[in-house]
Amino acid sequence: MTIILGAGLAGLSSSYHLNHQCEIFEKHSHSGGHIHSQKINEFTWDEGPHVSFTKYDYVKQLFADSCEYLEYPTFPTNYYKGHWVAHPAQTNLYALPEPIRTRSLESFLSSRQENNTNAKPENYKEWLYQAFGEVFAEEFPCIYTLKYWTTSAENLTTDWVGERVFFPAIEDVKSGYLKAPEKSKHYLTTARYPKKGGYYSYADKLKEGAKIHFNKELEYIDLDKRQITFKDGSTKIYTRLINTIALPEFILRSNAPKPIKDAAEELSCSELLLINVVANHPATILNQWLYVYDKEKYSSRISITELFAESNGFRGKTGIQVEVYFSKYRKQTENLNHIIDSVCKELVEMGLIKSLENIEEVNTKQICYANVIFDHQRRGALEKIYTYLSNFGLAREEDDLEPTTDWNKKLDSENSLGDLVMAGRFGQWKYYWTDDCVMRGLNIGQSLLKT
Repeated sequence: MTIILGAGLAGLSSSYHLNHQCEIFEKHSHSGGHIHSQKINEFTWDEGPHVSFTKYDYVKQLFADSCEYLEYPTFPTNYYKGHWVAHPAQTNLYALPEPIRTRSLESFLSSRQENNTNAKPENYKEWLYQAFGEVFAEEFPCIYTLKYWTTSAENLTTDWVGERVFFPAIEDVKSGYLKAPEKSKHYLTTARYPKKGGYYSYADKLKEGAKIHFNKELEYIDLDKRQITFKDGSTKIYTRLINTIALPEFILRSNAPKPIKDAAEELSCSELLLINVVANHPATILNQWLYVYDKEKYSSRISITELFAESNGFRGKTGIQVEVYFSKYRKQTENLNHIIDSVCKELVEMGLIKSLENIEEVNTKQICYANVIFDHQRRGALEKIYTYLSNFGLAREEDDLEPTTDWNKKLDSENSLGDLVMAGRFGQWKYYWTDDCVMRGLNIGQSLLKT
């Protein structure tokens, strides 16, 4: 029997591409994982600003077949010490106050001259210095890294960056210093989003026919006996296992030896506190989401739910979602009520809410696994874990230590998978977006249905 642990997007996609010839066991009472949308009173909330901008036609069509969708231009923006700066900020220096505006340009030009030898950066901080110059790097992405990734840029590798952080051309920065660019330089200019039901509606087609057992949380897995025990006391024997739950949880709840469990403990991930605020007036900006660079603010990224789809909100009101991140590097030591009160004041200060008296409702959600942190010990810890798991049916893959996957290359390869398969952002411990999770399921189906 093929068993899938976890009914998030990677688990649903794996089941779908196996023609549902498997069973899924999910610890929650619903499927979807991080793409699950929750309706609370009049508003629909995703877990952060989800939009689809995939370049894969296969994913576009699958999502389009799942639900009606909207397609529109996106206008992310940035907040910096009372100033609104179009995204990406590095090509919109004109909007910055002096002297940081001119100092950023001078530092950028100097850095590009110094780094024309193409020296390979040893960490993300060095990459940022090379990409933007020291002044902009320290004032913007280094601060945001501390807030979003919860650790210093020096503590991160560069193998995850790819196109996820915009590396600007010299002329784009110089012209953006003088005036607003005619076109956005960001990789994301248009996006698709379900017309109703939140981002979760994109999973509708994947869910059809899936055999999902809810409220089944993993208690223990015996890799030798291929036996899974759930917290309700029930057990299952598998012939093939596809794991999408967080890799550290999978290892720590198994009969793996201490050195392997120690390696699992070395894997770092951020935790997310979502603070959803409803105010009794329309949105004050037209930007679907924004990034906050003020170091002293809890808010890191903010999204406005009704600007993704009108059905997410209620006419005349606005729903604002604030992301606050913690991890082993930045522990949550403050009282939750203190954080909520501080965030609400931040929203008023930024003009997203007119006054504290306009707030009608606040709800929160804690998410244990948010973003994989690509620190320097990640690759070594993964190597130990995967080497161990290869004794239990895991077939090593050429890119299994890499943060991202080239799906065009992957799907064209003769890659074969074994009886133990890892899938998804947390199952594979990668920098995966939603389309990556869908494509992993396609990859699994193509490989396993051949055997």
